[in-house]
Amino acid sequence: MSTLSDLVYAQGRSSAEDVEWLHRLAGDGQLLADLAFADIVLWVPTPDDSFVAVAHTRPSGAATLFYRDIVGDRVRPQWRTQIRDAFHEARIVDSASPDWFEETPTRVRAVPVVRAQGVEGAQTIGVITRHTNLGEARTPSRQQITFNDCADELFGMVATGDFPDMSAPTAPRRGAPRASDGLVRLDVDGVTTFASPNALSAFNRLGFDDELEGESLVEVVTRILPAKRQFDESLPVVLTGRAPWRADVESRGVTVSLRTIPLRDHGKRIGAIVLCRDVTEIRHQEQELITKDATIREIHHRVKNNLQTVASLLRIQARRSHTEEGRDALTQAMRRVSAIAVVHDTLSEGLAQNVDFDEVFARVLKLVAEVAAAPNTRAKTHSTGKFGTLPSEYATPLALALTELVTNAVEHGLAGKEGDVEIIAERDGEHLEVRVRDTGTGLPEGQVGRGLGTQIVRTLIQGELGGTIDWHTIMGSGTEVTIEIPLRYIERAAN
Repeated sequence: MSTLSDLVYAQGRSSAEDVEWLHRLAGDGQLLADLAFADIVLWVPTPDDSFVAVAHTRPSGAATLFYRDIVGDRVRPQWRTQIRDAFHEARIVDSASPDWFEETPTRVRAVPVVRAQGVEGAQTIGVITRHTNLGEARTPSRQQITFNDCADELFGMVATGDFPDMSAPTAPRRGAPRASDGLVRLDVDGVTTFASPNALSAFNRLGFDDELEGESLVEVVTRILPAKRQFDESLPVVLTGRAPWRADVESRGVTVSLRTIPLRDHGKRIGAIVLCRDVTEIRHQEQELITKDATIREIHHRVKNNLQTVASLLRIQARRSHTEEGRDALTQAMRRVSAIAVVHDTLSEGLAQNVDFDEVFARVLKLVAEVAAAPNTRAKTHSTGKFGTLPSEYATPLALALTELVTNAVEHGLAGKEGDVEIIAERDGEHLEVRVRDTGTGLPEGQVGRGLGTQIVRTLIQGELGGTIDWHTIMGSGTEVTIEIPLRYIERAAN
């Protein structure tokens, strides 16, 4: 399915600023749908003076009218005039009589989406439609009346360019307060005029055992917070409803997340909505993840240190070896251990268990510098292309295999002479292809070395990465080794 950005840009009538505004508004689509107890559809104009739906949100507390997603659909004939009037006249347009949709009576409200442009004024960039199911009409509760009033005020702000507020911070959707989690309505002085049952329950768990209505929310939280405890500096701004901000309140082992949406009438503040949600369990899970991530990073760091110690011991032993064969074997083992240490060092620096393999390989190339500096050998190594990001369990075998191939190219292909070793990485949606090419003497066609290094490379590429490897001689100009790894195999294993 196309994204909102794709659908908007496809119409060729919106700027990057328009798209960002529409993204912010669509991000609050669930809030609008839940407050209005209605389906919310966001429309943008098309080149032929029609409209296309770019976002659709169903209410969580009422039946939806649209059982199939209408994102990407063009506006239906019965709504076109109403939406067009709202867009061109920059005013809210209500349906004159009930609109029948699939045998269900509905009420449609079209709201122009106006983007504020500072001193340049404002511009209408789309339309929001609110589709209310009249077939479920019943005597509304006080909460439903308040929610609808809040929805009307937010729609009015959309039509005047006051909502969404682009100065409001963006935050992860996980754990964000929703209308159904708890809603507090404040007047212009920050006094509570309405608190939903869920909001009252959240504050009761924090330690407030009275009614919220008629109370200043700042004073309520001041009584709840433990003495001498530090709190978020933005909290007073949130609690008075003066700015569109978010903050957490912690007390008695309970954490409640708050989000404030100031309400304005043509730019003048008239009150605020405060959404609240008990996120105690979510915060505990996040803390556990942070602790586990720190532990994993520390493990990688210690493994790296241990591997570097082993590499140092092998280097010392190689220097004391009395035979050339023993010295070479120990040196090769030292390089292999060092290549694995590079991957663990990279993993110890971040939270993700994926690694930027281009960074890893740049460090791996330095491991062959000592080989390249051997007597009578002058080798230049360089790489082109991008490996991209790989899961850690595949970064290690690939780094080790490439270390072997580059080392062999320098030691054997360019032994006693001057030349180049080039590593070429090409990645598409399905494969990663790596070629290691040298300008040395080359191998006899069809004959591949039977040494330990070759066996290691085959085991790593074919066994652990599920890939293929091919050695062949470039006519008169050295050897080229081609590795091909299926990315689907890597992604499946990573998941």
